Amino acid sequence: MSLPAPLAAAGLSPQAPPPLIELDRATVVRGQATVLDALTLRIVAGQHTALLGPNGCGKSTFIKLINRELYPLAREGEAPVKVMGQQRWVVNELRTRLGVVTGDLTRDLQDMPHLDVETAVLTGFFASFMLPPDAEVSKPMRERAREALQRVGAGALIARQVAEISTGEMRRVLIARALVHQPQALLLDEPTAGLDLVAQRDFLQLLKELAGQGITLVLVTHHIEEIVAEIDRVILLRDGGVYADGDRASTLTSENLSTVFGGELAVRREGERYFATSA
Repeated sequence: MSLPAPLAAAGLSPQAPPPLIELDRATVVRGQATVLDALTLRIVAGQHTALLGPNGCGKSTFIKLINRELYPLAREGEAPVKVMGQQRWVVNELRTRLGVVTGDLTRDLQDMPHLDVETAVLTGFFASFMLPPDAEVSKPMRERAREALQRVGAGALIARQVAEISTGEMRRVLIARALVHQPQALLLDEPTAGLDLVAQRDFLQLLKELAGQGITLVLVTHHIEEIVAEIDRVILLRDGGVYADGDRASTLTSENLSTVFGGELAVRREGERYFATSA
């Protein structure tokens, strides 16, 4: 299968800044299973990208690699994973540059007793799920937390308990928590999971607005309807590797998705959005 070449079109050169995310034949083995099989891809800043595939294709492992929760098999003298040009990061520093929004983070914060929304956002400064006992929360920190909540349309939640807010509201709080550092990019894992139709619509509108503000979106999903128009690069994953890589029109086809998901699917386009149904 001949694949599109969006990376060449990106105009990378020796003078260009390093890619936001770069995987070079990254392999991850968990137990007896090879979860990622020599996965190679690059995502540059400003290149809004979706990684799409079924459960078990390696999407969650990809996130854990970038977030430094997992590490690939080592190869002497080589760096299978680089983020913003660096192989090694202090995790807390990385999370100030790359905001991560996952379902695991939702559960971790909601498990914290008596945690209010403002404090949940402030914990982003300390890369923790609660404020450390010796934490010094400055006035500028509080101002940035409140500005971030306003930016995502969640300012009215500031005094609410995290355990009491809806799933859609929690997604906005998590993005605000990531935005306090003014990150270069957001890595989003299944961001509309658990949202009702109205909350999903409103959340996708928020993603469009963030993309327009210069924040690179990296969306990891198995729902093609989450891929907003601003995301025009789609990487299809299958069995721990890249099956197809290109723009939405050339990648989100019935043939490609049927192969990747292992069943007959029909893809249709309605305005800016794509949908898939059983054929």
